[in-house]
Amino acid sequence: RKREGKHIIKRNSFVLIVNLELKVYWRKLPTSGTMIGLWNFTEILPTSKSYWLLKAFKKPQRWSGTGFSSSPMSPGRAPTTEEDKKAAEKKREDKAKKKHDRKSKRLDEEEEDNEGGEWERVRGGVPLVKEKPKMFAKGTEITHAVVIKKLNEILQARGKKGTDRAAQIELLQLLVQIASENNLGEGVIVKIKFNIIASLYDYNPNLATYMKPEMWQKCLDCINELMDILFANPNIFVGENILEESENLHNVDQPLRVRGCILTLVERMDEEFTKIMQNTDPHSQEYVEHLKDEAQVCAIIERVQRYLEEKGTTEEICRVYLRRILHTYYKFDYKAHQRQLTPPEGSSKSEQDQAENEGEDSAVLMERLCKYIYAKDRTDRIRTCAILCHIYHHALHSRWYQARDLMLMSHLQDNIQHADPPVQILYNRTMVQLGICAFRQGLTKDAHNALLDIQSSGRAKELLGQGLLLRSLQERNQEQEKVERRRQVPFHLHINLELLECVYLVSAMLLEIPYMAAHESDARRRMISKQFHHQLRVGERQPLLGPPESMREHVVAASKAMKMGDWKTCHSFIINEKMNGKVWDLFPEADKVRTMLVRKIQEESLRTYLFTYSSVYDSISMETLSDMFELDLPTVHSIISKMIINEELMASLDQPTQTVVMHRTEPTAQQNLALQLAEKLGSLVENNERVFDHKQGTYGGYFRDQKDGYRKNEGYMRRGGYRQQQSQTAY
Repeated sequence: RKREGKHIIKRNSFVLIVNLELKVYWRKLPTSGTMIGLWNFTEILPTSKSYWLLKAFKKPQRWSGTGFSSSPMSPGRAPTTEEDKKAAEKKREDKAKKKHDRKSKRLDEEEEDNEGGEWERVRGGVPLVKEKPKMFAKGTEITHAVVIKKLNEILQARGKKGTDRAAQIELLQLLVQIASENNLGEGVIVKIKFNIIASLYDYNPNLATYMKPEMWQKCLDCINELMDILFANPNIFVGENILEESENLHNVDQPLRVRGCILTLVERMDEEFTKIMQNTDPHSQEYVEHLKDEAQVCAIIERVQRYLEEKGTTEEICRVYLRRILHTYYKFDYKAHQRQLTPPEGSSKSEQDQAENEGEDSAVLMERLCKYIYAKDRTDRIRTCAILCHIYHHALHSRWYQARDLMLMSHLQDNIQHADPPVQILYNRTMVQLGICAFRQGLTKDAHNALLDIQSSGRAKELLGQGLLLRSLQERNQEQEKVERRRQVPFHLHINLELLECVYLVSAMLLEIPYMAAHESDARRRMISKQFHHQLRVGERQPLLGPPESMREHVVAASKAMKMGDWKTCHSFIINEKMNGKVWDLFPEADKVRTMLVRKIQEESLRTYLFTYSSVYDSISMETLSDMFELDLPTVHSIISKMIINEELMASLDQPTQTVVMHRTEPTAQQNLALQLAEKLGSLVENNERVFDHKQGTYGGYFRDQKDGYRKNEGYMRRGGYRQQQSQTAY
């Protein structure tokens, strides 16, 4: 019967055929004819039943149970009696029954597994069956030497392929229990605890992965237990410089000495906490839960700080102080801020409030820790980080002058490009916070200068370590991207980028708009802020100007109003409900910032108005200006006096009448155009002469003689020099 395709077999071939009853037998094809197709088998087979061709051979094959052999075999036919049929039927029934039994058994096993709990993921490949090493044989006397030997046996498997890290941690914890039950002393327990914490850190072999919550909690508990033992036993000394041969774990007559560094463990714990925060979704409740652990981290760092102040070296104290600083510098001290606003009255305060007031302010704490590092530290990196954190903390609490002086005295801006990337990120964050602090104080020029480098780069997000840009991701390979992601700052340390850009653009507006009005006709006027001009050009290109929606559109609309001297419209665009929600309400003293901003808008609008419309007035009363811009008279007088002194405004003050008399020396629009034309023509003539003189070989009064030597002032009365003299006499 034809099964698939068109199979052609040569004549005189032997074929292996099977029928529907699974009987296998041979048939030799007839010799007549050249080719026979599969569909012609029914002609040479005894019955009209369906058959399948298994294989065709050039020589007859013998079935030997394991395969076909090539010895000749007489073709025969399989028996087709009733007994054979019954046997085949019984065989099929037995096979079906066995299959059914196997299936039901498998289903029962699955049900039992489901009752036992959830599925567990297992490693692929051949399982490495390793029995857990037995702790101690029955009847073994538990001594210090036996426990230390067992500890070394467990640690020898550390880092090897196939080692079960979780089982290793369990064994170490069991060893601690055995040591405490047999009263082997605190020295042995401290040594095992050190190794438990190290094993917890090694649980994740990959640097990028972070600790699971249960492992993290175990780590915190273990470090706290270790610190409890060290504080309870002052005779125990731990340190990296203690050799294993010189350890004293059981001789109580002498001080106990254990090899290990508690500071290294705490630094690694701090890094693991940062990794956990980096790898958690910042907008989830899980991030908040993890952030609550920072209180435990800070408490552990404080305990280690107290311990090292008693027993540590100067270098270790500097390192633990830096850890304390890094967890303090970015936090706004609301209690200290509240105490500054409302001076405490001893009679009306409760005992609890007095205790809180007596606690150390963050400013005092930062001052104490940083000064110790400035005096004692021998490494550049720790001192640099401490200075930057100190400046950041000053700027965050609006201590502008202390922060500015510390930054200028440190000279960090001269060599920060040689620092490693995390320190550069900290420097950028400090400069940004310094600029925002200057803005809060009303120092728009200082704010603009501090924020200029970060904002003009267009990569503020990346420079502050708050994320990677898509275009920069395409330039990096996978390994570089992983390294960059490990440098990112956790979300709770982020600086609001929209607030940062708004502060920069508003500062640029307050500087740029009066400058543009004063130098409107100046062809060579410089650009203070390229980014601000770019936003103005984007606003001008809009085909349809609707009400502003984004923060940038608000600033552009306010700039246009200020350019016309309309301070009220400018004020309404900068300070409104939408801008309050996006930017201004995020400041600690929002009302104070808004008041300062209104004042600055009024003053700069007055300056812009005088620059723009001074050519229209012969004289103007200062009272009129005071009413227009809602400023008091002394302020108006001060602003105009400064403009006259700086020769920005050609006018004089008439004191008895309180008026500003314009000198009208400013050129008119036509005169400005003529001056620009004369300036451009002069530069064109000068360029033309340079090109001509260069061709003639007398550029700049020099020419080359035949011997390739230079001679000065000789032959100067040639064509180029002569023309220059003529032009001088004409003037």
